[in-house]
Amino acid sequence: MTSASSAVSQRLTELGIELPAVVAPLASYLPAVRTGPYVYTSGQLPIVDGQLPATGKVGAEVLPEDAAHYARLCALNALAAVHALVGIDSVVRVVKVVGFVASSPDFTGQPAVVNGASDLLGEIFGEAGAHARSAVGVAVLPRDAPVEVELIVEVGQ
Repeated sequence: MTSASSAVSQRLTELGIELPAVVAPLASYLPAVRTGPYVYTSGQLPIVDGQLPATGKVGAEVLPEDAAHYARLCALNALAAVHALVGIDSVVRVVKVVGFVASSPDFTGQPAVVNGASDLLGEIFGEAGAHARSAVGVAVLPRDAPVEVELIVEVGQ
């Protein structure tokens, strides 16, 4: 573990963030897969203690501000999957974030919702948390979740 790597665990402690347990897959897939220096997570819902804190469409049943908080929870669940596979201290940078927002037909604020995930990654990883990103509005997500997030991170040896 390099001092730069152990800084991730230290930063989590400073922020008072504890990574949750890995959310069990809802179907036939793995929570995260490593290939070469990259870990790809499956899409993560904002599940807390086995439950969704809210369901419905952003811009209708779910407020955008609440959805941004749920995107943050999704990112935490994705980081938990990374941690379980390779250890959080092996992450050297966040490469890509893809956020899916279950949206009412007139809702166009997907980027602000996915900022919930992006901002968390910046808080934890600093400059190494700056990433490429997509924020996509969709009609519906599994279990009627309002948001889903997946990550691609680069890891060291």
